[in-house]
Amino acid sequence: MTTPAPRHQFLPLYAAGFVTAFGAHSIAAGLGGYLHSEHASLLTLGLLLAVYDGAEVLLKPVFGTLADRVGPRPVLLGGLLAFAAASAGFVAAGNPALVGLARLGQGAAAAAFSPAAGALLARLSPRTGQGRAFGGYGAWKGLGYTLGPLLGGVLIILGGFSLLFGTLAVAALVTAGWALAKVPAVPPLPRTRQTVLGLARRLGQGTFLRPTAALAATTAALAVGVGFLPVSGAASGLSPLVTGAAVSVLAACAALVQPWAGRARDAGHLTDTAGMVTGLGLAAMGMGAAALLPGLPGMLAAAVIVGTGTGIATPLGFALLAANTPQERLGQTMGAAEVGRELGDAGGPLLVGALATGLSLGAGLSGLAVLLAAVAAAIAIGGRSLAATTAGGNRGHLHEK
Repeated sequence: MTTPAPRHQFLPLYAAGFVTAFGAHSIAAGLGGYLHSEHASLLTLGLLLAVYDGAEVLLKPVFGTLADRVGPRPVLLGGLLAFAAASAGFVAAGNPALVGLARLGQGAAAAAFSPAAGALLARLSPRTGQGRAFGGYGAWKGLGYTLGPLLGGVLIILGGFSLLFGTLAVAALVTAGWALAKVPAVPPLPRTRQTVLGLARRLGQGTFLRPTAALAATTAALAVGVGFLPVSGAASGLSPLVTGAAVSVLAACAALVQPWAGRARDAGHLTDTAGMVTGLGLAAMGMGAAALLPGLPGMLAAAVIVGTGTGIATPLGFALLAANTPQERLGQTMGAAEVGRELGDAGGPLLVGALATGLSLGAGLSGLAVLLAAVAAAIAIGGRSLAATTAGGNRGHLHEK
């Protein structure tokens, strides 16, 4: 059994979460300017936005499985170094047209170190401390999402994309060195042979599907909040400064609530199922507020409620996954769950955008609210069924004895 790590050994893993979030959002926020300066089409912009997430969707399960095979620490370090190399390569090339290739490399690298960081958090933390561990990780990622557009814009103004990519290269290198010095080696565990059918059966269980659905839904809510709350505010005549502040409030609430939710879970004050259902219910209420309440009150209410709800549900989803996964399969499981998050990140805005195009923005936000409520209800029903099955099995076992 792995000895629980001191808290300071988690910090490089939190920093890795910050790097991937900051890298994705700082560059994405500046691509509009790239579109103008390079006279590129909207299709090109869409491809540049999608290539990072696309690489993560395809490769996270692969690198998660590799982390189980060779140990998560080498995959973490290799991913961070590859992220630094992709970023530095863009600077060295000096060709703005290569931004898509650089983002592809960054996305592939993030697909390696992101599930490895999750597996390390699960391996190094005791079962009674996993909520706090994943709460801190989520908070640092939230910080990256919050600061990415702002600091990315400042860096692009000061030195263009070269300065931004150079900064990302340095951040990844520093994080890799920090992880090398502080994160202990966690050897791979013996594994039994796993068939494709066995993998499908394991990933089809409620202990995987319920937290993964919660993570996908919370990511969808965050993505829609960041992308569509400013649109709703602008339609009400609010300035970009005000709508941008609302997005920052959403991200800040999500980042601040996650450590609290994790500690409450570890202390036994909040169960995984109740926390996920409550968080998704709040996110649904926030989307409803954005759809029904006009102007600044609706937008701020949505930002606070959606941020709080996603902040409650996210660390509990990861902690539940870690608690119900064999340690020798943690990388594979975290990689598969991260794919669910990426699909939510893409699917939420697509759903709202499609409904908004055919009906109205309010209808799109209401549609997502209904979906979030439905996921919350499914998780609640699944949690009760699992509890009833477990209780029945225990009674039967006692009767046999």
